[in-house]
Amino acid sequence: KKTALEFASKRSALIAASSRGHTSLVKILLEKGADVEAQNFINGTTLIAASFGGYISLVEILLEKDADINAQAGQYGTPLMAASSGGHTSLVKILLEKGANVNTQADYYGTALIAASLHGHTSLVEIFLENGADLNAQASDYGTALIAASFNGHISLAEMLLERGADINAHTGEYGTALIAASYGGYASLVETLLEKGADLNAQAEEYGNALTIASFEDHKSVVEILLEKGADVNAQAGSDVTALIAASSEGHTSLAEMLLDKGAYVNAQADYHGTALIAASFGSHTTLVKILLEKGADVNAQAGYPGTALIAAF
Repeated sequence: KKTALEFASKRSALIAASSRGHTSLVKILLEKGADVEAQNFINGTTLIAASFGGYISLVEILLEKDADINAQAGQYGTPLMAASSGGHTSLVKILLEKGANVNTQADYYGTALIAASLHGHTSLVEIFLENGADLNAQASDYGTALIAASFNGHISLAEMLLERGADINAHTGEYGTALIAASYGGYASLVETLLEKGADLNAQAEEYGNALTIASFEDHKSVVEILLEKGADVNAQAGSDVTALIAASSEGHTSLAEMLLDKGAYVNAQADYHGTALIAASFGSHTTLVKILLEKGADVNAQAGYPGTALIAAF
């Protein structure tokens, strides 16, 4: 009679062997009674683990043992998503031929198309679309395939997705829209392309605000310049009422803050958490920027945000 510990040991060994492509060991473990559907939190199932590594012969063995081709588990989601994230084109084709569902949704990546788009695997994206993938499916933190591609700056892939009919203003996921995702990454050329294609300049994401504020947080000066040239409101409040100036000040981006002030940024605007630009700069001990803000008329006694005043923030 096998103990629970023996079952657990075989399960762990089988998944570990699958994740490393140890075909012979996997065969032995299966012959000894290891469960082909064994799961763990990280690798998911044996088939998902093998798919992530691109181990075609091992995947075929597991499928012969009736491994669930559409199982959802672990950080990679499904076997198809796992293979997609690694760019394993031949394996993806096999999985699709064997019945993998191209539109299954699971945590993290969302769909196989989103996984491929996030990692810039253009050939896989084309394969998925040819096999009926939902171009505008919304899932996971990355939202859509277009948002995922934009997040990592894959401009040619983003252009292809747009040509195929991707919704440029789809609003979903952690980053909100493709424009906000591209602005977050500082991909100036992609930002220009998205704006030319009709991206909503003022769209907002719950956490990151709008394209201008997130670009200001990240000190992407060229992106900020493009957004302002295209008509972004320098004093627009987004997220927790943060403005571009408050965002730049909180991170100590002195040069960018000066540029925003020159563009008409209101020096005493207030946000829920950061307070004012002066309070935000004081909280971060950005002395040079504090001096500049005071010279530009910042109210040294303004009360706002979590710190309360610039003096309290400085402590």
